[in-house]
Amino acid sequence: MKINKLMTDETIIRELGARLARMRLDKDLTQADLAHEAGVGIRTVQRLEAGTAAPQLTMFIRILRALGIVEHFDLLIPEPIPSPIEQLKLRGKLRQRASGKELAVAEKKGGWTWGEGE
Repeated sequence: MKINKLMTDETIIRELGARLARMRLDKDLTQADLAHEAGVGIRTVQRLEAGTAAPQLTMFIRILRALGIVEHFDLLIPEPIPSPIEQLKLRGKLRQRASGKELAVAEKKGGWTWGEGE
């Protein structure tokens, strides 16, 4: 769904959350994996993906709307398009779960940790 100025703030937030969820799933990350990688709580990820984000995001959308540039969210978080191979595998369905395999592999290799490189 293309974001436009006629959409309500709530609709935009839900669309952004859905896009973030699809991007997370495309990277095969669970919500817990993403929360860990981002250094935030899992509830934060869940609220963002559900479109029940903090009021600060609504204020940001209102500012963008007042500036006439709310459509630029499409550039910030583009709608993910599955590859043709992925489309065949999913048979028109959207992916619903992540296995979390990529993070497990990174942790085995001694993946990134907070405070590294200081």
